[in-house]
Amino acid sequence: MFRTALRNVFAHKARLSMTALAVMLGVAFVSGTLVFGDTVVQALRGASAKNLQNVAVSVQAESEWAPDSEAGEGRSTALTAELVDRIRAVPGVASAHPVVNGTATLAAQDGRPLNADNSWQNLATNYAPDDGADGRDSRYPLTAGRGPAAAGEMALDRRTAEKAGYAVGDTVRFAITGPTLTKKLVGTVDTDDPRVTAGGTLALFDTATAQRLYLEKGRFDELAVGSEPGTDNEKLARAVGELLPAEGVEATSGARLADEQARQITENTKGLTRMLLVFAAIALFVGVFIIANTFTMLIAQRSRETALLRAVGASRRQVVRAVLIEAALLGLAASAVGFALGLAIATGLRPLLNTGGAGLPDGPLVISTGAWAWSLVVGVGVTVLSAWLPARKAARIAPVEALSTVDQAPSKPGMLLRNILGGLLAGGGVLTMLHVSTRTDGAADLGMIIAAFGSVLTLTGVIVLAPLLSRPLVLLVGAVTARLFGVTGKLAKENALRNPRRTAATASALMIGLALITGLNVAGGSTEAALEDATVRGLTADYKVSYAGFGGIDPALAPRVAKVPGVAGAAPLASSSMDVRGEWADLTGADPRQLGEVSDLGFISGSLTDLGPGKVALSDELAARTGLSTGDAFTAALGYGADPKKKTLTVVAVYRQTRAFGDAIGTLDDVLPHADGGKLDSVLVTVASGHRTSGLDQEIRQALGNSPLLQVRNQEQLTKAESGTVDEMLNMMYGLLGMAVVIGVLGVVNTLAMSVFERTREIGLLRAIGLDRRSVRSMVTLESVVISLFGAVLGISTGVFLAWTCGSLAGSALPAYETTLPWGRLGLYLVLGLAVGILAAIWPARRATRLNTLRSINA
Repeated sequence: MFRTALRNVFAHKARLSMTALAVMLGVAFVSGTLVFGDTVVQALRGASAKNLQNVAVSVQAESEWAPDSEAGEGRSTALTAELVDRIRAVPGVASAHPVVNGTATLAAQDGRPLNADNSWQNLATNYAPDDGADGRDSRYPLTAGRGPAAAGEMALDRRTAEKAGYAVGDTVRFAITGPTLTKKLVGTVDTDDPRVTAGGTLALFDTATAQRLYLEKGRFDELAVGSEPGTDNEKLARAVGELLPAEGVEATSGARLADEQARQITENTKGLTRMLLVFAAIALFVGVFIIANTFTMLIAQRSRETALLRAVGASRRQVVRAVLIEAALLGLAASAVGFALGLAIATGLRPLLNTGGAGLPDGPLVISTGAWAWSLVVGVGVTVLSAWLPARKAARIAPVEALSTVDQAPSKPGMLLRNILGGLLAGGGVLTMLHVSTRTDGAADLGMIIAAFGSVLTLTGVIVLAPLLSRPLVLLVGAVTARLFGVTGKLAKENALRNPRRTAATASALMIGLALITGLNVAGGSTEAALEDATVRGLTADYKVSYAGFGGIDPALAPRVAKVPGVAGAAPLASSSMDVRGEWADLTGADPRQLGEVSDLGFISGSLTDLGPGKVALSDELAARTGLSTGDAFTAALGYGADPKKKTLTVVAVYRQTRAFGDAIGTLDDVLPHADGGKLDSVLVTVASGHRTSGLDQEIRQALGNSPLLQVRNQEQLTKAESGTVDEMLNMMYGLLGMAVVIGVLGVVNTLAMSVFERTREIGLLRAIGLDRRSVRSMVTLESVVISLFGAVLGISTGVFLAWTCGSLAGSALPAYETTLPWGRLGLYLVLGLAVGILAAIWPARRATRLNTLRSINA
């Protein structure tokens, strides 16, 4: 039976090729994901380990607020220069590098900001030469020039200098929290920090300058301690720890810190790996339909051969075993090729994700035993399981029946039971999703779990019911093809109706991919629309001026904006947290008159003119949560941090919630003292009537010092920034789900090709009674179109339903969320279904037209 199975594989190479391709793509996704996950974890671990290779003990200090500090971030720590000297004197300590941490966003030579949107990756620290190392810091090997040694000097990592167009001797422009600073570039260095190698930047200053910029004089964030040869680092960590204060500073051995970082890295990458594996599972699930369809048709076409085997003594078990061996051989070969393709996918995923700011470091591919073992298990397992049911059905046919009914249409046992089961599954799924649509707990975990369960249940029910649903839809589409194409259109319709299970299985492979893409498109598009509406609702300003990252605008700079020619109005805004009756809220401060020039708030009661000292306006949502209304007085805790200030406020107005102005609005004088760092959040700008808008943003930038962190964005840019993350995520998901659609297309091609072979005699008879080659080609093409359109209509309808019912999950976070149907894209997906049908039929139709008439009749 093994030789029989091997012969069957080689005898049906063409018919099995599409099935092998489907398995190969699914396995490629699985292996690529597993290899990618292992590679990223290993690269991150390697980079972290390299950074810690000379660190025996790491002393880390917690930041604390320093209101009198001259540093840009107003921070201080308990790690002092005196404490560093005491640690250096501990027996076994060979070196001690004190570290100051911060961020600095650079402007390139042409003025453009570098990586401003991901400013957390733009690292800055101190260049601390080793003792007796001729002014060099071993952590940062020099590639050109020297290390910074004075207040007006700095160094950059080599990649950043090249990207920005700087050379040693140039003046570098950069910003920390606001205004632009400049220093002379005296050297470039190499670094293995994964945040830098993944697209960030590194700026180095001498220690005194770094402390002045980020901390207080004589204070540090970290201390990297090196040990003498033969020293027990764990004992050294305990000895260092005995010198530290009880709170605010902690000593950890380098080995333990490396282990902790490795554990954290593994945990942080699990989410991405799981998400990719979900899409791999979808691709494999779609492939199951192709595999099952292929073996069902192959076994039906070999029924006479099976009967002969049974007649000469083969048992049912041997027949099943032969088919499963055939499936295993196919799965093994496809899995091997798929694994190789997966390596290419793993290689391309890192740069693809880094374009969206993922920050993944370089590193060699890591091919673990588990990755290739799971790839083979999944590929072979899915193929064998998909072929098991067709094999069992074939083995049950009596030899005499199979010998006498080779060309008999397949029977339909159990259709009633299948329809009942499908109705129960689909009904349960629909009811579950309707329940989800009524939930008000938003994106709570329970709601997400119920929605996922209901979606799977609905999709499964639709798949089970697909043979029943295929008849009315195929009849409807077939009526059009029959009217437009006459006899060939009618033949195509009858061919599609001949075996509803096969038609349904073929269409289901395409339907799943389109259902998921449609659902994502509707939900994602609706979310983007809600975000865009929420971002600019109530905002009439032409520009919003703000700083990237956590920096604010110095209040003294706001009047400069109003003086820019062409600016009609400029309203500075500040924000603070506010705790009112146990509810956290975001309080925006502004001058009421200026705010009226840049906003159009929908007031339910009161107005902006009612605002004044101690008087605030609440959003309708905050008013509902707290039970406050116009005229009520309350005591609020204002400010960030552990010591908020109590203040009695009176509600004088209620407006409709808007993302642009937060949960409550007060006067600028009331809010600014409690704002983070006493800084403004933004300045809203309106352009004078008739004045040009082009170039005004650059004039505003110049008026404020043209800091690389400065952002001057119009409403279109604001909405794009808000919805950009959603858009990037959707584009990635579209690409991943596109794999399922590709596999679905292969299913249509495979089924048609095998159907042509199965109907060889029928096609020969049609040719004999006058059907020409062009008509045969049209018949096969129209059959493909009917099946593809059925799958497209079913997929689009299911996707729209699932997206509509899941809309409530976004309702609490985005009150403006409404399900919006992208009719243009839905029409495009329908056209895609039509195109799939036409393209999928090219090879099968060509094969059908090349059949020899006489040989076909005698087949």
